[in-house]
Amino acid sequence: MRWRSSRLLGLAVIPAAVLLALAGPALAQPAAPAGAQWDESMPAGANYQTAEFRLWLPPGEGPVRAVLVLTPGSNGDGRGAVDDPAWQAFAGREHLALVGVHLADKPPRGFIEQYIDVKRGSGDALLTAIAHLGQRAGHPELAAAPLLLWGMSAGGEFNYEFMAWKPERVAAFVVNKGGVYYSGILGDEARRTPGLLFTGEADMPSRTGIVSGLFMMNRRAGALWAYVQEKGLAHVEGHSPELARAFFSAVLAQRLPPGSTALRALSPDSGFIGDPKTGEFRPAKPGELPDQTSAWLPTVEAARAWAEVVKAPPPGK
Repeated sequence: MRWRSSRLLGLAVIPAAVLLALAGPALAQPAAPAGAQWDESMPAGANYQTAEFRLWLPPGEGPVRAVLVLTPGSNGDGRGAVDDPAWQAFAGREHLALVGVHLADKPPRGFIEQYIDVKRGSGDALLTAIAHLGQRAGHPELAAAPLLLWGMSAGGEFNYEFMAWKPERVAAFVVNKGGVYYSGILGDEARRTPGLLFTGEADMPSRTGIVSGLFMMNRRAGALWAYVQEKGLAHVEGHSPELARAFFSAVLAQRLPPGSTALRALSPDSGFIGDPKTGEFRPAKPGELPDQTSAWLPTVEAARAWAEVVKAPPPGK
């Protein structure tokens, strides 16, 4: 089942909180059958031409814990990602909503995506769309639910910039082999947001250098992030979906345990420290200073999943 709408809200996107206040409880819809989908479109904004979103809800009753946002590469349409069986199974286990994203720049389009600069309007488009979709699906809690951000290439760039802009809203994020970023050293709250940063050994050197540079600069300042370079891979998703799912599960268990509605801060001392070159890891030592080349993982399970990917041989070997 798919419910569609295209809302023309004027020349600017109305922030989600304002929109909900205007809508009131009278517009909330009864919950639809599990597995139903809803589409939402936002009007063109200052830094994007297209903003379209699709919501999928897992089986079961009650509020969802968080929203998993799936964003594809440059100007791509990722709404169909909510149909992926692996993501749906994961969402069902963790009781998450899935939101697929289609963001595109105004023409002419180049390799520097404008919609990645979320603070200029595309970030509010996502938040407003999630609020709308939650109201229509009978899940108004989506308007304030924590976000898990997975994306490929430009999708990972969007994730990084969104997390830098609204770290209080993000439970965890993934950067995946992108090459364009608007923010460098981030604030304390953003650095405390757990993240995975992927590069491909055979990808463009500029992408690898930029992502690894962002990682090392922020990791030196204490970022709770892990770096993964996939051997022999170029500009592809690689192992990022599977590792992201293991990482997200570990983060949710610590930051949003059952019954909790607010994200908890994580202590660096509670995690594990890994060597991205060897895949070896150990428990963090109380009060130790971060090394810019080390990875931080939230649990031993996440560390093991990370190590498997780091140690994985190139394809065909």
